[in-house]
Amino acid sequence: MLQPKIKLVEPVEPFSLFLEYETNEKKLFDVSPYIKGSWYGELKDKNYFKNVRITNNGYGIEWVNGQDIAPHELYENSVPYKCPSPS
Repeated sequence: MLQPKIKLVEPVEPFSLFLEYETNEKKLFDVSPYIKGSWYGELKDKNYFKNVRITNNGYGIEWVNGQDIAPHELYENSVPYKCPSPS
């Protein structure tokens, strides 16, 4: 199945991504299980983590040095994002 295009990706502390899709779905993806070893370990640097960007015509995300997460993993393993209640 082809996932809808990502129209917005924003880092959320400590190591999650807020994803908004062309369908207006808003999801939160936890990246922390992926941050292992030397390749994905670069994502532990919060300044580096913040430089995530949309690629592949909206179907993927990646970081400057090429780390990425498969589009189906982003879509299927994220949870619906619930806006925080106003205080």
